[in-house]
Amino acid sequence: MSLTKIRPSPPPLEMKQDPPARPKLALWARIKRDKLLLLFALPGIVLLLTFQYIPLLGNVIAFQDYQPFLGIMHSRWSGFDNFSVIFNGDPAFLNALKNTLIITALQAVFVFPAPILIALLLNSLLSNRIRQIVQSILYLPHFLSWVIVVAVFQQILGGSGMINNYLRANGHETLSIIGNSELFTTVITSQVIWKDTGWATILFLAALAQIDRSLYEASAVDGASRWRQTWHITLPGLRSIIILLFILKLGDSLTVGFEQLVLQQQAVGLGVSEVLDTYVFNNGIIGGAWGVAAAVGLVKGVVGVVLVLLANKLAHFFGEEGVYKS
Repeated sequence: MSLTKIRPSPPPLEMKQDPPARPKLALWARIKRDKLLLLFALPGIVLLLTFQYIPLLGNVIAFQDYQPFLGIMHSRWSGFDNFSVIFNGDPAFLNALKNTLIITALQAVFVFPAPILIALLLNSLLSNRIRQIVQSILYLPHFLSWVIVVAVFQQILGGSGMINNYLRANGHETLSIIGNSELFTTVITSQVIWKDTGWATILFLAALAQIDRSLYEASAVDGASRWRQTWHITLPGLRSIIILLFILKLGDSLTVGFEQLVLQQQAVGLGVSEVLDTYVFNNGIIGGAWGVAAAVGLVKGVVGVVLVLLANKLAHFFGEEGVYKS
């Protein structure tokens, strides 16, 4: 009679337990823990409050017949009278609004995609040295003030500029570019592209560097062309940053370049160059209609906030985080 060997049953598997949750610290305890980081952030917080948030209180003059020599405390309250230029359709305001929307549309179509195209072209260069040289050349105009940029364009395209001087010397008719009201929006759009496109490519180049190179290698093995790789790998990799920057651009869409336009208004007139920012300046600082200027500026800011919120909701609809999570 053979006895079968009975094997002992294995011990039961122990269930892995989640680590105990850390107790939530009180506010003062968190401040004490992060005091060094808060001290480093304090100068930035002070500057932000001083120059961004505290001045918002000055929007109260939009509801006053504000007089600088009386001050906010003693100026007469006028209710919504200052908003009549908006509600009643003042011709000067409507002209400024029309020009603002036209310039905004042109910049959305031509200026916003330009850094993406430049980043894609730079990313396709095989030589790092050539890429760095091209990047440095494209970045330089960003550090020039608008006074210099406008002067450069006048020296090249103006009536006494380099191109017209060359045409005169060779017996040709001159071109009317700077000072031509019909070409004004084209000129200012070109100025923005030349000045800021190179600098804006930094974010897109950083996003391109985060894309896994093995995706391109695998697609090349499958026979995908460069265009197919760009469409199915590169652009999806840039989608998050494109949506985020577009949302931020919408919030600033009604601000289309105060310094750039003020410097060129005398050459073309207010009919094509007056935008909301210059309308506020010309009516408030120069014309003395402080309440009306503040009312227009306040409405412009509120519209910008609404555009950001709506665009952020749209980003959530397409599965992106946007500026903040829902």
